[in-house]
Amino acid sequence: MKLGEDLIGRDSRPPFFRVAEPAALGIAVPAPRRPEGDAVRAVVRTLSGFQKEAFVASARTGRVWRLVSDEGAYLNGQDAAPCPLAFFTCGMIAGYLHEICALAAERGIDVSGLRLVQNNFYTMQGAMRDRSMIGGARPVELEVQIGAGAEDARLAQLCMDAVEAAPIRGLMRGVVPSLFALARNGAPLAPGGVGRLPGEVAPLPPRAALDAARPVSGGPDLIRRTGTTREKAQAGATSAGGSSLSDHQDRVLNPAATAWIEDGLVVIEQRLYSPRGSTFRFLSSEDGRAPDAATLLAAGIGFCFMTQFGRFAAMEKLDLPDYAIVQDLHLSAGGGSGGTGLPGAADPVETHVHLTTDMPDDAAREMLDVAERTCFLHAFCRTDLKTRLRLRQAA
Repeated sequence: MKLGEDLIGRDSRPPFFRVAEPAALGIAVPAPRRPEGDAVRAVVRTLSGFQKEAFVASARTGRVWRLVSDEGAYLNGQDAAPCPLAFFTCGMIAGYLHEICALAAERGIDVSGLRLVQNNFYTMQGAMRDRSMIGGARPVELEVQIGAGAEDARLAQLCMDAVEAAPIRGLMRGVVPSLFALARNGAPLAPGGVGRLPGEVAPLPPRAALDAARPVSGGPDLIRRTGTTREKAQAGATSAGGSSLSDHQDRVLNPAATAWIEDGLVVIEQRLYSPRGSTFRFLSSEDGRAPDAATLLAAGIGFCFMTQFGRFAAMEKLDLPDYAIVQDLHLSAGGGSGGTGLPGAADPVETHVHLTTDMPDDAAREMLDVAERTCFLHAFCRTDLKTRLRLRQAA
């Protein structure tokens, strides 16, 4: 049985767009903390069921993108938009492609026919009833397919340097626990077991302003559904209806993506092998024609974290009629694309959580603790991870 209504499908606006008159939204983006880097603020709110809406604003560009996310049958979702992990995987692969191309141009290396294939892996283990359930992240697998234009040794070094130069490295290497602030029914509330973010809770923008957001006219179709993943899933895959809502979990999730450049845009074919889900084509660019890599990364983290609140509330039948977050992501410039020559870096993800509930303070704290513990992408940040590279010469 599907949860909630398909508000995404009923909206007269396109589901994904660059916002016209972004200042009218009232999103106060913080100043970047890293030289030549960016501060990305994502305001994410629940719509219905597992459907969510994000407005992602960049301090560097001034642009704001409106994106939506949903879940498939495995969470009894409407399957009206990509799942949260799809956005994050696409942001990673777009960022890697951007750095490879920048370093190749700098070094005079021919990367004709460049294509990337990426697989991300996450785990969910334990039981919700005894609060032992926890999400995890495993190393990323990245295959670089390229034509015969340069020596293998130079290409291999180029790809390794690009992976180090990508800003996402800052959230992968080492342990980078996220920080949180909490408000219940509009009043600040000290968090419980999560890392505490000092200072005041960042307010949400006016609801009416977000509701009134409209797209810039013209432009390509940014994200569209292309079908259903048909390839064989790996061992441990779960795809049955509602399977991700079962009390006890021991499963592996595997979102994947293939990316290449076409007419100056990064084209990404995204698949969800486990749990089996729909396929989507994403476009990404750094010039404003489509969401940039940092926007997709920020949306993915916010969407995934929000899903865990909805999932916990659905499984335990909790009172949580409304919830939203204001999330800040501080990234360095790319070592290649930004010309710094330095490894990619990032600050811990900072999230201001707004819960509307009649449940007591301790219940609100527990909602936040459980959401952080079961969020795959906050697990990604608190786990020391590497990207495993493979170079393959394409025909």
